[in-house]
Amino acid sequence: MLQANTFTLRITAPIILLSALFISACTDTEIPAENISSVDSNGATTINTSSLNTALSALPLETVSDTEEDGLYYMREEEKLARDVYSTLYIMYGQNILDNISDSEQTHTDAIKLLIDRYSLTDPVTDSSIGTFQNSYLQSLYDSLVSQGSASLVDALIVGATIEEIDIIDIQNELDNNVDNQDITLVYENLLKGSRNHLRSFVKNLTNQGTTYTPQYLDQAVYDNIINSPIESTN
Repeated sequence: MLQANTFTLRITAPIILLSALFISACTDTEIPAENISSVDSNGATTINTSSLNTALSALPLETVSDTEEDGLYYMREEEKLARDVYSTLYIMYGQNILDNISDSEQTHTDAIKLLIDRYSLTDPVTDSSIGTFQNSYLQSLYDSLVSQGSASLVDALIVGATIEEIDIIDIQNELDNNVDNQDITLVYENLLKGSRNHLRSFVKNLTNQGTTYTPQYLDQAVYDNIINSPIESTN
């Protein structure tokens, strides 16, 4: 199992900031967002980039701070990492959860790309091939997680839960500390919902395999709140 101190998470704020994670987040707008994402019965959460683009077009273009820009670059590749790891492990085990959530993660990284294009930023994903990253930390993380997940199906599912924990912490940190723009907030809130749903799905599958998952990064109370809450099907 991946130990909690194996990787340095990209967070600067204490994890205690996540204590309010499940209070429904709202943007400063009244833009209806019901169709931005869809959730299947197993929790795979897919973002409809066409609907998202329509919602984004109704929001103002704002100045992107350096921290917001850095966050977009990192999140673009972090969501790709989730896609790539799940896709690679699906080839090994043929488990539908890995395939379905990999497909969902493709729409998550596409959602970040919409923001990068909207602000005419430089996309860090110059090669969309599986397992290729500009960010050296994410490259190392991908290699390590695939190696861990290769040991067994249970290890692959643990890797999935691990990735979703890290995503939750990183996205929440961006929202709490770095993001002011309404459009970036809208996208991140949808990604955050997806990560919570995906964590629920991986933990459920581990339970079906007779394995009890212990959170490695999230505060226990926050983790329990996620797992004991139903799949989030609306924005």
